[in-house]
Amino acid sequence: MSSSQTAAIPTGTASHGAIAPAWHTAVVLFVMLGFSLVGGLVGDLTTRGPHVRAIEYLTVIVMEWAIVAFIAYGVGRRGVRVGELVGGRWARPVEFFRDLGIGIGFLVVGGGILQGIGYVLKASTNQALRNLLPHSISEILLWVVMSLTAGFCEELIFRGYLQRQFAALTQSAAGGIVLQGIAFGAGHGYQGWKMMLVIAIYGIMFGLLARWCRSLRPGMITHFVQDGAGGLFGRYLAR
Repeated sequence: MSSSQTAAIPTGTASHGAIAPAWHTAVVLFVMLGFSLVGGLVGDLTTRGPHVRAIEYLTVIVMEWAIVAFIAYGVGRRGVRVGELVGGRWARPVEFFRDLGIGIGFLVVGGGILQGIGYVLKASTNQALRNLLPHSISEILLWVVMSLTAGFCEELIFRGYLQRQFAALTQSAAGGIVLQGIAFGAGHGYQGWKMMLVIAIYGIMFGLLARWCRSLRPGMITHFVQDGAGGLFGRYLAR
């Protein structure tokens, strides 16, 4: 690993201690799970009026950046910067292409594993997710922005922040990885319980990737590519 990666360990073991107060983590979980619950309750609506999807995309974008800002505030009070949670920065082009290769490789392997798990559980895309897929050019552009937001924000929230907090709580790196994965799955209530289980497993895999790389960057790339491609091609595949 390069010096830029070892400068910060986003998935640190319990010896690193909590990076924010317990109340701060409780607020983050309350907001994320509350938003998931609301999504699960209203996600099955089969109709979408003009501009409704765009409003939904913007709501997700604003909410996730607001949570990241709140996390920055909380960890900043203990002298931790957001960049430390990410795990350094790209100092040379070769580092970007290395993380890109890791991210794409993880997407292929992880996606294959998830397909197998989904097949066993008979989990599939539900109507709520199909309702969210973009149609117009403006929706597609907003979807890409939302995918970029999810790639950065969700990896920071779950693998950068919650994984570290849960590791400190359980005094176990494995506990941090598993618990953040469960929280990640629970944060996707609009997709139904079977997909929530699949996503929880995927979240655990993302946690393992972050710990192995000692950086969130490969996972952020994977997350963005998967969400972006899923929106661009999903409505055709879902037919």
